[in-house]
Amino acid sequence: MTGRNQTIVSEFLLLGLPIQSEHQNLFYVLFLAMYVTTILGNLLILVLICLDPHLHTPMYLFLSNLSFSDLCFSSVTMPKLLKNMQSQDPSIPYAGCLTQTYFFLFFGDLESFLLVAMAYDRYVAICFPLHYTAIMSPRLCLFLLVLSWVLTTFHAMLHTLLMASLHFCEDNVIAHFFCDMSALLKLSCSDTRVNELVIFITGGLILVIPFLLIITSYARIVSSTLKVPSARGIRKAFSTCGSHLTVVSLFYGTIIGLYLCPSANNSTVKETVMAMMYTVVTPMLNPFIYSLRNRDMKGALRRVFWRKKTPFSL
Repeated sequence: MTGRNQTIVSEFLLLGLPIQSEHQNLFYVLFLAMYVTTILGNLLILVLICLDPHLHTPMYLFLSNLSFSDLCFSSVTMPKLLKNMQSQDPSIPYAGCLTQTYFFLFFGDLESFLLVAMAYDRYVAICFPLHYTAIMSPRLCLFLLVLSWVLTTFHAMLHTLLMASLHFCEDNVIAHFFCDMSALLKLSCSDTRVNELVIFITGGLILVIPFLLIITSYARIVSSTLKVPSARGIRKAFSTCGSHLTVVSLFYGTIIGLYLCPSANNSTVKETVMAMMYTVVTPMLNPFIYSLRNRDMKGALRRVFWRKKTPFSL
């Protein structure tokens, strides 16, 4: 630390993705298409849930919040990435970097808690169908949502304030496409042990415990389904649980691997690719996995568009 320049950093430079210049436009179109798909898919879900009374149930209440979270989570990083891919100025102000870090953590944490709530909702619906309405009461649903938003607010604020307390020296080049915490810690010329300890402890609470709760919920669902032998029921349960667990594993696996179990062998390229999986791919897949494939959403789609076409057909 003594050998490094103590100049106060007013902005950072985002290196972006390790893409060769001749492939830049191709990847730009690809990421733009993925981002537009994410926005349209999640907006469609929000509109359908708002307009169709049949979807005003606990399951779709959580889904609407997940769609909003996915939409915002992707929007925290993707617009800046797309802009930088077409710009010669990859800079981001210091305050803008901290703001991006805060909202990245906020919507990432919110998605984690919402996935737990959704897994619990499915567990109650399949394992205790006769008591579903009593258990998943409006009061419990509201409590779960408020708790999720409050916990994510405090967690994101904690890490942002700890990051703001660090000093950054002459080196202001972030080897990433957004203001990632681990990349920022590598640039700091302060003692980052407290930050790293808090990441490890809170990460266990925010990521590992929810992940285990989700796995436990789906394991109980499968176990409950197997107790009542039915080829159709078993096929439906494994189809639903398999697709959901694929996205859950993709989301949690990459985050836990990056932040809680970092490896000295992890290259910048590998870390960037892993980050793309949970910041870009997962928010894009969630609308298809959780909503647009199921019968209720397809029915809502027909009802909403039919209702809008009816006046013209009269």
